[in-house]
Amino acid sequence: MLGSFRREYAKLVTSCGQLLLLFIGVKLESRTGWLGCLGLIAVLSVFTWASAYRRARAISDTPTARVGSAAQGYTELRGIGKPLGGTPLLSPLSSLPCLWFRYLVERKDKESRWINESSGESDASFLVDDGSGECLVDPEGAEMQISRKDTWTRGNHRYTEWLLIERSPVYALGEFITRGSVDLELDSNEDVKALLAEWKNNPAELQKRFDLDSDGQINAQEWELARAQAKREVATMHREARNNAEVSILRAPADGRMFLISDLDESKLAGKYRLWIWLHLAIFFGSLIAYAMVLRSA
Repeated sequence: MLGSFRREYAKLVTSCGQLLLLFIGVKLESRTGWLGCLGLIAVLSVFTWASAYRRARAISDTPTARVGSAAQGYTELRGIGKPLGGTPLLSPLSSLPCLWFRYLVERKDKESRWINESSGESDASFLVDDGSGECLVDPEGAEMQISRKDTWTRGNHRYTEWLLIERSPVYALGEFITRGSVDLELDSNEDVKALLAEWKNNPAELQKRFDLDSDGQINAQEWELARAQAKREVATMHREARNNAEVSILRAPADGRMFLISDLDESKLAGKYRLWIWLHLAIFFGSLIAYAMVLRSA
């Protein structure tokens, strides 16, 4: 999950670093300080430009494949998102059914600053159906470009949630592999633990389903019922996975190439990265011009 957050916000962090360097240059009020800060801004712009360029080229140069006929390797898929086993996830903040979620809970402190209180995202797999077949998408390590973002406040807390909704259009770029059902590695115990952990993150829904005596708590007997239900649901998902003669999977590339999942279409995604390309080119040349002007003013 940390790797996903780093990829997701790398451009934002770089831009904030450039603004910070500009602020430091103003505060230093010295020729040497300005030259150092402008030089670092130019270097950061080169790295960010290169990252955005690689992403734009990967999206533009990789042709869209069909699940039923896709070649093994780096592949681009487009289809409709569906929950694995027919049961969608429930987002922890709003309890909306979804394929993937990320959430952030912040608390306002005495200085009216928002402090990160808790955050997280799901890593459960889901399906992409393009009409020619279904592909299992493992979002672990993916760069998630999700357009649906909901933010609301309650008291001194602010809640933010990003959701990939069931039946949304899904664009996915990653490593495509096909394995026979006998090669499919499924760990029932770990999947049951993961499913129970997801249920515990949504206590209201957990009580609604398993609080049989309506006392507002899940006792030992009710928790055993929840565990039994989780085992049944995991068994159903595993059975459906194994019933397929072949299982197609899209996952993070082993060679480190971009792994991208989004509900935006290809043109909008490529357009976003092209915007970053031109922006950081402008920053790079602007910093070089400013560097030359500072040198000339000596």
